[in-house]
Amino acid sequence: MMIEKSGTIRLKDIHIPQGGTPEQQELAQGMVRVNHLYRSALKVAVTQLEILDEEFASLYDHSPIHHIEYRIKTVDSIVEKLKRRGFEVTIDNIYAHIQDVAGVRVICNYLDDICYLRSLLARNENFKIIREVNYIKEPKESGYRSLHLICDVPIVISEGTLHLPVEIQLRTIAMDMWASLEHELRYKSQRDFSPSDAARLRLCSDAISEIDREMQDIYQGRGPEYHA
Repeated sequence: MMIEKSGTIRLKDIHIPQGGTPEQQELAQGMVRVNHLYRSALKVAVTQLEILDEEFASLYDHSPIHHIEYRIKTVDSIVEKLKRRGFEVTIDNIYAHIQDVAGVRVICNYLDDICYLRSLLARNENFKIIREVNYIKEPKESGYRSLHLICDVPIVISEGTLHLPVEIQLRTIAMDMWASLEHELRYKSQRDFSPSDAARLRLCSDAISEIDREMQDIYQGRGPEYHA
């Protein structure tokens, strides 16, 4: 199952002050070009993952992919990230410093599925893993767990072949549930988020990690003594 989280950026969606300067007009045009190119790279990545998913569904009893979500970063999010990192808002800086304009989230059933998919992507001649951060082995302080890969993805355009980064996040169903609710509680809820809440969420993350391992063992037919 594929779920797109955001739509296409159009020129009319980009706010340009009345009487905007030529530089602002050029930036707006450039943003539309950025969206088109990264959306193309996103399509290549998602299509490859969809091919793998269909292969597993057709030929094997088990598919490591539960579902796939994907999105293009909004203009506001791109601008905010550049400013937060201390960079001027330019098209060149987007290409140079933002590696997650295009993002894919692959939700897996089990922990071993994440490792297997990572190995498949690493062997793919069209994808080159240029950066990897393993928040499963070393979770964030918040308790966040996921495997983040930045993959170099080739796209064919009228000018030739262009390579762009696409972020691919691999996580289990349980990790995704925790991350979604943590984000809702921390950033979307109207209630005050306290240090006590953060500590409780970290405990929930640890518990979910144990559940992931137990589910994996049950699926593999391993008993409790396996980790003894």
